[in-house]
Amino acid sequence: MTPGLLIAAPASGTGKTTVMLGLLRALRDDGLAVQPFKSGPDYIDPAFHRAASGRASFNLDSWSMPAAMLDTLAANAEDADFALAEGSMGLFDGVAKPGATGNGASADIARRMGWPVVLVIDVSGQAQSAAATALGFSRYDASVPIAGVILNRVASPRHERLARSGMDAVGIRVFGSLPRRGDLKLPERHLGLVQAAEHPDLDARIDDYATFLRAHVDIPALRNAASAGARAAGTQSWIRPPAQRIALAQDAAFSFTYAHVLEGWRRAGAEILPFSPLADEAPAAHADLVWLPGGYPELHAGKLAEARNFHTSLAEHARTRPVHGECGGYMALGEGLIDADGTRHRMAGLLGLVTSYAQRKMHLGYRNATLHAPMGGFAAGAALTGHEFHYSTIIDQPDAPLAHVTDAEGSPVPETGSHRGHVTGSFFHMIARPS
Repeated sequence: MTPGLLIAAPASGTGKTTVMLGLLRALRDDGLAVQPFKSGPDYIDPAFHRAASGRASFNLDSWSMPAAMLDTLAANAEDADFALAEGSMGLFDGVAKPGATGNGASADIARRMGWPVVLVIDVSGQAQSAAATALGFSRYDASVPIAGVILNRVASPRHERLARSGMDAVGIRVFGSLPRRGDLKLPERHLGLVQAAEHPDLDARIDDYATFLRAHVDIPALRNAASAGARAAGTQSWIRPPAQRIALAQDAAFSFTYAHVLEGWRRAGAEILPFSPLADEAPAAHADLVWLPGGYPELHAGKLAEARNFHTSLAEHARTRPVHGECGGYMALGEGLIDADGTRHRMAGLLGLVTSYAQRKMHLGYRNATLHAPMGGFAAGAALTGHEFHYSTIIDQPDAPLAHVTDAEGSPVPETGSHRGHVTGSFFHMIARPS
């Protein structure tokens, strides 16, 4: 089995993404094939992982994915020398009610895969007290081994000595200490990091992270700390494609796709046909299905409103064949999108949906959906698991609901999606089909 580690933290915002990217690049530059993973339903960080490692990064999510799918995705590391996973939020943070194989916490993934955890601890404003945090994490769940810590945002050599002395006192291994550097933070927007493709200097940034990690972290010791537990071997489990030939919108407005979904489609023999609505391109005329993923249509609403060729060809396709939109793609299929300045932009008009960013409200969480109507190649009655994360508000939704949607605790969610003719849309991003 391929040895691996999970890079986690006590909370969000500690710098674990910087550590993850620096380690991926440093290990790759050492000649290792490194397979990255991301714990949880994140579609932005994996693109950075790919840029740093040269390999597609796969999400591993214990709430939405059945055990067979987790093991199938983890098997992508079998031809690699090393597996490196990035956690989400705090190590033990998840939802209250377990799902397919756990509650969505990064600890679930470390436990199942047998990967020791390296905690990135922000020691700003404290010194020896950071050891109490590390000790608590090491004792919270004995089935999740904590290999040690990387101290981040260290202010001075004296600060480092004090923080290290606390770790030494409780027997917590310190793999390295990163001095405070304000220029290492990646820019963010309302849904997370600015996308990898939008950074013209991304490769140089990641090289800088790797150099920084090499100077301050014992990378050979990290490699030696890695291990892999025995994972169950069984039937390959991928989410099947909803059609044979899938026209997939792919550009700066529509980029939120999960690697495991696309890989599952390809492995089943589906043909994926990319096109760009922002470039006013038409989906392939011979496609069986048009799929608009999530992204940032609100940042490009004016340009999308002028994409007449895209709108016309999409309407022509929808006369006889299915079209589906997820989150941002759903909004683009509607009548209108009101941007943050209050300007209304005409969208494709294939659904009656009108959404607004002028009335922002965060919608976040896991979703179970049971379809009322066919969605692409998924029949009515099909059960899907997914995740919702957006700030748009529905102003009007006159069409029939697409699905019965509940959150992680089983409570109904008003964002049911909608359908009209061959056109469907939902705010939840599909992750798996458990049934």
